[in-house]
Amino acid sequence: MDQQTNETATDVTIAEGGKDGAAPAISTEERAERLGKLQALIELMRPAVQADGGDLVLVAADVETGVVEVQLQGACSSCAISSSTLQGGVERILHDRLPWVSEVLGGVDETADPFESSAMGRGGYVPAY
Repeated sequence: MDQQTNETATDVTIAEGGKDGAAPAISTEERAERLGKLQALIELMRPAVQADGGDLVLVAADVETGVVEVQLQGACSSCAISSSTLQGGVERILHDRLPWVSEVLGGVDETADPFESSAMGRGGYVPAY
């Protein structure tokens, strides 16, 4: 993992406060615990995405409302199933393991050169019969 990716993965926007500027509904300790579990789960999923030449980055998290934003990078920008990875994999895992997650927003970093990006991936696993 390169230094730039590591810095991006830890630079997460965290929303605080309740609706319309009201006091937060959860304590600071609960907020820190939720964010810690979320970051640990993202780190657990990253190697699977990195195995295909991509990466998974936590962009933002509102641990009070449960809205989490992630982004697929690298080879994922040219992958035909990147939306399936986000919906069927990342979103499902976050909802299953973190009951407070209400919505997962995701996207693909499309700034990478598609030819360079596709060369980074090794493709999916296809079992031999």
